[in-house]
Amino acid sequence: MNRLTARRRVRRVRLDTAPAVSVSVREDVLAVEEPLEIRVGGRSYAVTMRTPGHDVELAAGFLVSEGVLTRGEHLAAARYCAGATATGPTGAPENTYNVLDVGLAPGVRPPDPALAREFFTSSACGLCGKASIDSVRTRSAFPVAGDPLVVDPGLLTTFPDRLRAAQAIFERTGGLHAAGLFDGRTGDLLVAREDVGRHNAVDKVVGWALQRDLLPLRGTVLMVSGRASFELTQKALMAGVPVLAAVSAPSSLAAELADDAGLTLVGFLRGASMVVYTGAGRLHSESQDGAGGASVVVGRGTTNEAGAA
Repeated sequence: MNRLTARRRVRRVRLDTAPAVSVSVREDVLAVEEPLEIRVGGRSYAVTMRTPGHDVELAAGFLVSEGVLTRGEHLAAARYCAGATATGPTGAPENTYNVLDVGLAPGVRPPDPALAREFFTSSACGLCGKASIDSVRTRSAFPVAGDPLVVDPGLLTTFPDRLRAAQAIFERTGGLHAAGLFDGRTGDLLVAREDVGRHNAVDKVVGWALQRDLLPLRGTVLMVSGRASFELTQKALMAGVPVLAAVSAPSSLAAELADDAGLTLVGFLRGASMVVYTGAGRLHSESQDGAGGASVVVGRGTTNEAGAA
């Protein structure tokens, strides 16, 4: 199944060739976006728009954020439903690989059907269709307030470029978000995932960790390529991640949740600077005074840092 990218004939128009306008026709590469229906025990639970690939990780990570899964052994099985078919070039039905049924281990409580997504979740917002906004404040099985991780800000500033270097599909399309999980002490990149939806990319990372029974993700940093929304903060907390870093801004609700839970939230992590919104104690104090060439602002961004992705 290789549906990560698609080709489309496009016209490129350039207006910088005055007095003439330059028009060229060529093929362009686009990131694929398709729906994935997640079923639990045969019952439909959610539909999300995603980039195909690592679908089991996506479903597993999604169920971690829903409070259903906390250990690898809780995920008993996952299979594409053979009934999800379309007509192929020969006229015969073929599997679209857009319906995934997750089986839970005996004793694992299935999600409450009342909280099922009633509408499609878009690639921009994973909360669309949630039965109640109050239900997203899911209680995590892995508190992060006591995580003793201390991160060198100089090391932290290397994460955006290293995550960007791992984005193979973005290199071809320019149209995907990414999430990467780093060891907060050594700086090793443990895993990176891409998707049209920033929340899907995080789910794939968390699902990868769940399948390897690595939860809770103590001592790690979750790096995301866009902004830090409330939902991404909640997903980090549900996986036991103590530090969430983003290249753009967090929302006010994300900062409020991170502060309440004891999570370190870093935004505008670009070049040699960052803004620490919560949990500044997890950064080396000497680095906050300039060690490692990193400029750290505690509190809020400045006006020239506006422009969330």
